[in-house]
Amino acid sequence: MAAAAAARILVLPSPRCLWDEPVQVKVEGLGPLQEVTLRASLVDESGELFQSLAYYRAGSSGELDLSRSASQGGSYSGVEPMGLLWSLASQTPFKRLAKRDVLSPFRVTYEVLDGRGVSGRLLGECCSERSFLADGVERIPVREGRLRATLFLPPGPGPFPGLIDLYGSGGGLVEYRASLLASRGFATLAVAYMHFEDLPSFPEFFEVDYFGEAVEFLRKQQQVRATAIGVLGLSKGADLALALATFWPGIRAAVSISGSGVNAFTPLRVKGLTIPAFPWDMEKIKVTSDPGGVDFSEIMADPKDPATWHCRIPVETSLANFLFLSGQDDKNWPSELFCREAVGHLRRSGRRVEFYCYPGAGHLLEPPYLPLCYSSFHRPLGFPVVWGGKWREHAKAQEDAWQRILAFFRQHLLDSTVKSNL
Repeated sequence: MAAAAAARILVLPSPRCLWDEPVQVKVEGLGPLQEVTLRASLVDESGELFQSLAYYRAGSSGELDLSRSASQGGSYSGVEPMGLLWSLASQTPFKRLAKRDVLSPFRVTYEVLDGRGVSGRLLGECCSERSFLADGVERIPVREGRLRATLFLPPGPGPFPGLIDLYGSGGGLVEYRASLLASRGFATLAVAYMHFEDLPSFPEFFEVDYFGEAVEFLRKQQQVRATAIGVLGLSKGADLALALATFWPGIRAAVSISGSGVNAFTPLRVKGLTIPAFPWDMEKIKVTSDPGGVDFSEIMADPKDPATWHCRIPVETSLANFLFLSGQDDKNWPSELFCREAVGHLRRSGRRVEFYCYPGAGHLLEPPYLPLCYSSFHRPLGFPVVWGGKWREHAKAQEDAWQRILAFFRQHLLDSTVKSNL
């Protein structure tokens, strides 16, 4: 069948949007029932190319709508409206797509090619800009005392509910989730706590007081409602978020993403008390061959063993509301098992808690439409680490988890019954 002379790709409602917003991708001007390949390309800030492709057949009027048309193969199959984004992958091993500079968008190029494969004639293309910072959101670097952080303030006078955002043991100052949360109406402080500027790569211990200083800095901002503070964290950051909600007064809501609920790997100091590191056995480390990397999933002791409970974070003593999120294919540690133990302690104490565990999801549950990172280079450790996950299942988990996080914080920090204690 002869190819159509030209095709038009539409990204609706707008090719400019926030990264966490779904879009409708349509193609017009194809031949009736024409076979085509759709390809998405994105170059990250390090120059790394991420691409995905899918094979489609146009409808009888020469149109394609990815919200209704089924891919016949490629990076994914079936009806996947956002599949071209969540299946983006690099040919270079151990690469993770993450935004370093939130002041600039990611630019995604969509192409439609004649036939099945990338050798066909280019029929049309368009560019979509997906931002991590909504118009009017203010980004403020914070270097106050020992605090190393970035504050994101939504537009307007507020006061806004405040969030502390903590990433994992890869360290650095990770901003892209915080900037998206601020774009959704939360004053958010992204906090670095290791492997950044003058912060050590391997601290001898963590101090709850350091994170408490972040809370107090956030509370004193004029645009922040001081009585509506929440915290969220991923991986080691999740455990620190739970500790902050447990030991620092006034935290109303806490989200643990792929956390353990225990004090993993590094002692934690809490006002004269030290919670030791949870027991682990380095001899149980596994090294995988495809795609390679270190699998830590079996090294930690059994959280049900009462002999380990002195290493727990006693979340049941907190007055906060809790949301736990984990993946059943987590290769970093068995977060489902550990989360269930923490949730059990909370429920037995009559505490309010939500828990969602996603089949096929790995450790790195990110904002939606960022592609699965099965394994990546861990900068402080100096070698690749396996995180786990299956492409489609992980993508669906991220979509659901993000909406639950936003709804959870809105429920507990924006509730009209929240009263000021001032």
